[in-house]
Amino acid sequence: MKLIKVAVFSALFLLMTSFAHKYYVSVTQIDYIEEKQSLQIITRIDVDDLELTLQERYDQSIDLTSLDEKESVDTYIERYLRTKLQIKVNTKTVSYVFVGKEYDNDQLVCYLEVSNINHINTIEVTNTVLFDKFEDQKNVLKVSMYSKRFNLVCTRSDDTEYLNF
Repeated sequence: MKLIKVAVFSALFLLMTSFAHKYYVSVTQIDYIEEKQSLQIITRIDVDDLELTLQERYDQSIDLTSLDEKESVDTYIERYLRTKLQIKVNTKTVSYVFVGKEYDNDQLVCYLEVSNINHINTIEVTNTVLFDKFEDQKNVLKVSMYSKRFNLVCTRSDDTEYLNF
């Protein structure tokens, strides 16, 4: 009887874990700091997923989070983000500065900034980070401007979000 219980429990455990899947989500926070006339952007991306993507696109030897990380890693990350994260303010594409990055457990946290933004009437964000690698990827946008907060989601079928103020 005890053997049957163990067998049933084991079968149920295997069945339940076989349906488990990894979630593919990045989070990008965009804050408009009116006093500084700047957009401050923080994007969080899964380290392993980004590492695989960068290895496939640019260099097989890329190793994120290693102690002796190559100087070129920041260049590759910045290049990748420029192709996957675009921002328009008042219908004009703006260029951001890659300020830096840090690792937070299994997340790569990238800091970006857009300067000289006097006023925002509209903002349009296209975020296709990891879409070419993971079909189920979702990119959450958290936007904070003029004392208002918005939570938006970019998906493969709808990769651009637009806000009007």
